[in-house]
Amino acid sequence: MHERNSNSPSGPGGYSNLTATLALAKASFRSIMRSPSAVVFTLAFPLIFILVFGFLGGGGTRIDVGVTPGSDVNNPVMVMLDKTGMIRLVKDKSKAEFDKLLEKGNVDAMIDVHRKVNSAAYSVNVVYTSASRDKGGILKSVLNNIFYDKTLKPTVAEIKESTITGREYKTIDFILPGQLGFSLLSTGVFGTAFVFLSLRQTLVIKRFFATPVKRSSIVIGEGIARIGFALIGALFIILIGHFFFGFTLVHGALTVVNMLILATLGIIVFMGFGFIISGIAKNESMVPPISNIVTLPQFLLSGTFFSIEAFPSWLQPISRALPLTYLNDAMRKVAFEGLGLWDVKFQIMILLLWGIGIYAVAVKVFKWE
Repeated sequence: MHERNSNSPSGPGGYSNLTATLALAKASFRSIMRSPSAVVFTLAFPLIFILVFGFLGGGGTRIDVGVTPGSDVNNPVMVMLDKTGMIRLVKDKSKAEFDKLLEKGNVDAMIDVHRKVNSAAYSVNVVYTSASRDKGGILKSVLNNIFYDKTLKPTVAEIKESTITGREYKTIDFILPGQLGFSLLSTGVFGTAFVFLSLRQTLVIKRFFATPVKRSSIVIGEGIARIGFALIGALFIILIGHFFFGFTLVHGALTVVNMLILATLGIIVFMGFGFIISGIAKNESMVPPISNIVTLPQFLLSGTFFSIEAFPSWLQPISRALPLTYLNDAMRKVAFEGLGLWDVKFQIMILLLWGIGIYAVAVKVFKWE
């Protein structure tokens, strides 16, 4: 059978595996479009989460204030700021790092407190960012209350304030790349696992073997269909986010193209998980629990819904070991910071290493019959 496949005629009037591959991709794409679960996981869920987490999610106001390196951290101003409950003092970062965080609005202000020479009073220097005007206004009010607190006079002698210009970092700028990664992971894992297990159990693949079609054509055809569907979904999510919710695309169409290239790499890597699961699952009822073991930790720990910086320190190394973390990070840097693909080469390299490892395992466990 294998000899007949390899020696099948090709070209004009003969059998073409390219044509077979494209035909399989077309048929698979139609099947995906008719699948309610595929549409829900790829489009509906991400859009719902964008709405819920981006606009309906609430909670108390928290203001992140960077403490300038070398600043006095044991003075009355810092103590009273810490006691407010709404202000989180961010330390252990360099001046250059704080400048970047201010520009992006990832910290709402930076404060520097020093004791004045030959005086018991302190000098307070605050730098705000236009990327977070509302929270900057709240902090200014808090500082004014502290500054005019009679119990502190003359401990606090003067306060100096300034504002730097920065691009506003909106909630949608964090949420949308995470939900896009959520969509790609769901499509790659669940879609691939279910379809190949189903093709094997219904003996469709066995019937393919009775034809001249190559095994590679079956895999590539299904892969093209899944990648195409995932990219259409990704483009839809990006455009909806940009035109309806103000998602930042620094370089416009070029940023969209870079995000779609990253999405292609992501879906290819995540499909590898699906191949592994389809190989080890005995029946369709085993696919969801095994898939959830792969996807659920990544949904929760890869910065999909919340920044991994908010996790306990012992959990952050685990988060930084997951492939979805690097896809989400690359997406956000390309979209909001305007970086090119070469600038996120580290994230791409980690994804490629994950892909090599995943497909090495997939080759060992994947079953045709």
